[in-house]
Amino acid sequence: MSLVKKFATVGGATLGSRIFGFVRETFMAAALGTGPVADAFNTAFRLPNTFRRLFAEGAFNSAFVPLFAKEIEARGMDGARRFSEEVFGVLFTVLLFLTIAMELAMPFIVRELIAPGFANDPAKFASTVTFATIMFPYLACMSLAAMMAGMLNSLHRYFAAAIAPVFLNVILIGVLAYAWYGGQDAIAVGYSLSWGVLAAGLVQLAIVWFAVRSAGIRIGLRRPRLTANVRRLLVLALPAAITGGITQINLLINTNIASAKSGAVSSLVYADRIYQLPLGVVGIAVATVLLPELSRALRAGNLSEASNLQNRSVEFTLFLTLPAAAALLVMSEPIVRLLFERGKFSQESTVVVGHILAIYGLGLPAFVLIKAFIPGFFAREDTRTPMIFAAISVVVNVSLALTLFPTLAASGIATAEIIAGWVNAVLLFATLVWRGHWGRDIPLLTRIPRLVIAAAIMAAALHFAVQWLAVPLSSAAPLLTRAITLCGLVAAAMVIYFAFAFALGGASLGMIRRSLKRRAAGAPGEAAVNQEPDAS
Repeated sequence: MSLVKKFATVGGATLGSRIFGFVRETFMAAALGTGPVADAFNTAFRLPNTFRRLFAEGAFNSAFVPLFAKEIEARGMDGARRFSEEVFGVLFTVLLFLTIAMELAMPFIVRELIAPGFANDPAKFASTVTFATIMFPYLACMSLAAMMAGMLNSLHRYFAAAIAPVFLNVILIGVLAYAWYGGQDAIAVGYSLSWGVLAAGLVQLAIVWFAVRSAGIRIGLRRPRLTANVRRLLVLALPAAITGGITQINLLINTNIASAKSGAVSSLVYADRIYQLPLGVVGIAVATVLLPELSRALRAGNLSEASNLQNRSVEFTLFLTLPAAAALLVMSEPIVRLLFERGKFSQESTVVVGHILAIYGLGLPAFVLIKAFIPGFFAREDTRTPMIFAAISVVVNVSLALTLFPTLAASGIATAEIIAGWVNAVLLFATLVWRGHWGRDIPLLTRIPRLVIAAAIMAAALHFAVQWLAVPLSSAAPLLTRAITLCGLVAAAMVIYFAFAFALGGASLGMIRRSLKRRAAGAPGEAAVNQEPDAS
């Protein structure tokens, strides 16, 4: 399977999850708006979500995958199964004790670490503690699921791990629909959503567990032991977890700061939901596929193949991300108005969330490039360097957020996030170049400025079109009129961007054709794995 087709497999499943996520947030905006229950639920949900990104996805998608793939190559499937059982035993034990400790300490954690601003509102504080207590076991489910997802990715079975998150949104949509049908009040909706999150964690874990069994690996529960392989994993996983979860670290800190202003937490969450669509579809797909592909190329000593993988990944991400960033920058308010403005989500909320979304658009290329650069370190088992850069970006983010929040509120926090993201991306890229791990690619260097010009032309056209179509895009226009107008603008923008990208030489049919046909160099036995039917 070609690299682009693998990106498309993961990106397509992620797109489905993000679309359902939009539906979920639309329902939630109508039911809760940016009120106190929305703030309480979003803050409580961020706690297990942050730990999931730090200790599950970040660690196992970066440290576990290369080691598991190495076990397959060195000792076959039996060796890989033994390694996975050793890791599973340790991970399960750690998660059990962590969950118990966090449940007992939840009031302190919410009051002192996550949302100190809620302490002045007893009802909001109590709701946040209760919601977080219900939802926190979701972390254990998703951490175990992330480990199994890493196994599936190493076996070239990307679909099950990518499609599993859809069920979180499906379940929460069902909860919100039932709450709306039953006429539940806001606090009852918050409780229902919290139990729905826990149920979704169990469902997602079951999906990847069955997929791993279908792939021929049955994981048994072993007594936890710090074997040499497990110790090596822990050495790599700690900095990798911090690095992979840098966005979540910033979000958690920003939630702490934003809790001082009513509605700020929810405004950031709604804007983040839209911005996560291109980031998830492109960035996560590239990061998920590139790491195992790059690890195999480096183990085989094929440095030219590794360099080509990195360059093509950056080319692919910028080709699709630059127009998305430009669109978010110039038409954020119409997007927010169409998706969220109804029920308790007011016109004032649209203005605030739209402004935050426009700022996020400026940072989108940086966060996608970070996901393309980091595998260049992790595939070489260097998790320390990205951790240092992640720490630097956290310092930048916190300093700027504290400075800007008093005057710019939630927009100041968004500004701090994107500046920190660009600092991280520049440091990662400069280090890869300095170490000689980034092959010089003249065609790539000539295409990037042409893609930027094409995106700028598209943004200018959209800017004037949004002004010209202000009436059919306004709150006074019927929902169908707004939807048709916005979809028409998106279609026209795509035509303009792709036309100029090809005309200026930023992209070519030959480049796309080669990417679609090209197969990444694989380890021995890869063809046999790819030829098996994907039971997931």
